[in-house]
Amino acid sequence: MSQTSSYNHVTVLLDEAVAALAVRPDGRYLDGTFGRGGHSRLLLRQLGPDGCLLGFDKDPLAIATGQALAAEDGRFVVVQRSFAELGAEVSQRGWAGTLSGVLLDLGVSSPQLDDPERGFSFLNDGPLDMRMDPSRGVSAAEWIATASEEDIARVLKEYGEERFARRMARAVVQRRSEQPFERTADLAQVLAVANPAWEKGKNPATRAFQGLRIFINNELGDLETGLEAALEALEVGGRLVVISFHSLEDRIVKQFMRRHAKGEADTMPRDLPIIPEKFVPRLKVHGKPQYASADEVKANPRSRSAVMRVAEKLR
Repeated sequence: MSQTSSYNHVTVLLDEAVAALAVRPDGRYLDGTFGRGGHSRLLLRQLGPDGCLLGFDKDPLAIATGQALAAEDGRFVVVQRSFAELGAEVSQRGWAGTLSGVLLDLGVSSPQLDDPERGFSFLNDGPLDMRMDPSRGVSAAEWIATASEEDIARVLKEYGEERFARRMARAVVQRRSEQPFERTADLAQVLAVANPAWEKGKNPATRAFQGLRIFINNELGDLETGLEAALEALEVGGRLVVISFHSLEDRIVKQFMRRHAKGEADTMPRDLPIIPEKFVPRLKVHGKPQYASADEVKANPRSRSAVMRVAEKLR
């Protein structure tokens, strides 16, 4: 794989996300999804000489971009890890409980979608891979070759929210008995034929591909782990900013922030003389969810589904 990419990435909610971090010039920050560095570069411009920024990404091409930025700016360091592992990385650096802000811009990046060789897209034929880090784990082709019909249906339904998951899984299993799936266009065609209700303006394989990608990369599991780790890594007053791109992600973020903003108030006995620590909120939710403006959606249609939520650590 080439270590550079000619595919462009337009950062979603760029100004809004960095503003929500309330950047302090001497603060320590973490960009859990470096991508092509849009948020990181703007954040670095607001940091002083004593500030620092740690970037994470699974993708080797994103890491190559990050290493080039790190060579230019000594305040920035990038590591090839999932943000689910941020707790271990932050502890190793002696930064636990000291971060002024954590930013997570979830989902797949435009270069990953646009590059056929990555296997994320049904629009451009390429190897059926879908891994954000192609050096780890099982590719989509390898998983589909051995997974049971029940497991394929479960993934398409749970992670892709696909109504016709069973029909699609049956079609996939029947076809693979004749010839294995190796290309994205091949899989997309079989899924499309098995989908009896095509939505206007949407490829019939869209939800199924989303479900496979989320499953192959353990995106929801990483998100749950990463949110908990981020809360522990933040200092009191530190900000957590998360941008989601579909309902499954946003639901996890919303419930996480709501749960820690309420403590366990719903189950707290009345008239306690001393309130136990577990009932005291750990987060304060800042404002309402933010969405991309009409101008941003017009300029970058992929921003239309973005939802940004912000919280501040209280204890």
